[in-house]
Amino acid sequence: MRHLRRTLAGGIVAVLALTSCGSSDTTSSAPETGGLEKTTLKVGTIPVPDSAPLQVAIERGFFKAEGLEVQPEVVAGGAVATQKLLGGSLDISLGAYVGTFLAQDKGAGKFKYVSDSYGAAPGAFVIMVKKDSPIKSVADLKGKTIAVNVLNSVSQLTAEVQMKVAGVTATPNQFVEKTFPDMPGALENGQVDAAAMVEPFITVVSKAGGRIVVDEMTGPTENLPIAGWFTTEATAGKYPKAIAAFQRALGKAQALVANDRKIVEETLPKYTKIDAATAAVISLGSYPTSLSETRLQRVASLMKEYGYIKNDLDVKSMILQPPAN
Repeated sequence: MRHLRRTLAGGIVAVLALTSCGSSDTTSSAPETGGLEKTTLKVGTIPVPDSAPLQVAIERGFFKAEGLEVQPEVVAGGAVATQKLLGGSLDISLGAYVGTFLAQDKGAGKFKYVSDSYGAAPGAFVIMVKKDSPIKSVADLKGKTIAVNVLNSVSQLTAEVQMKVAGVTATPNQFVEKTFPDMPGALENGQVDAAAMVEPFITVVSKAGGRIVVDEMTGPTENLPIAGWFTTEATAGKYPKAIAAFQRALGKAQALVANDRKIVEETLPKYTKIDAATAAVISLGSYPTSLSETRLQRVASLMKEYGYIKNDLDVKSMILQPPAN
C-alpha cells in the first residue's frame, strides 16, 4: 500500500453555511419538551443539495414538534467543524464519511453518525474537461492535473478508483485543491486539465461546452454514501433524548425529499445560490432513509484499499441508529 499521505484538514468535505439564527442555547427537562436534556441544537450545514432535508425539517416545523430549536451555523471548513464538535460549540454537523472516517482513524475523536443525508447517483459527481481538451477517456487522465474541492476527499478517492479501473495509477501530486466555484475558470484558463465537479457547476460547465470524461460514481463506487449528520460520542451520550428527537424530525424530512424531487427543487433556492431554473435541471444525488452499516463499510473499505486510513475501521461503532418510533 502506498505511503499514507493524508491530512486531517484535507480529509473532510467543507461544512459551510446557512445564516445563523442567533438564539441563546437552553437546556430543559420540562414535561412539554418530552424531557429533552437540551432544547436548542447548533448544527453545521452546507449550502448544497446534501442539506435539503435539514432545511425542509426546519421550514415544516418537524424540529419544533419535537420540542427542538435547530440553529444552523456557518463553519469555515471541515477541520474547524470537527474542532467545534469536539469543543462543544456545535452539537451536530453535516460531514462527508471520508473525512469523518479519516478523523476517527487518526484518533482526533470518537464520532457517531445519527442520520444519513446524501448518496451518489448518476450524473451528480463527475470529472469534466473543457470542450477543446485532448482528454477523451479516463486513461487520458494519467499525469494530468485534476481539481478537487478538498484534497483527500471523496472526490479524490473516487477519481483514483475510476483511474485504476481504466488501468492507470493516480499520483498525489496530480490533484489540485480548488473550490467548486473556481473550477470552471480553472478549467477554461488551463490551470488544471480536469475537475471533479458537482452541481450546479456541472451544469455551468456543460453550458459552456465542457465535457464529462467519467461519472465518478460508477462500478466500484456506484451508489456510494457521500455525507451524513454526525456528532461526538460524548455529545450523543450526554443528550440522548435530544439527539433522538433530532433523528425523528430529520427522518420525516429525509423521507419526503427521498420520494419527491420537487420538494428539493423548491427548497434549494432558499438556502443556496442555486436558482429555481437551475434547480429544476441539475442532477441530484440520493437521499437514503436509513443508516446502513453495509453501505458505510464500502467507504471505509475503499479508503483502506487506497491508503487513506491505516486501520480496519469499525463502522458499526460509529452508527447511532434512530429510535424505532
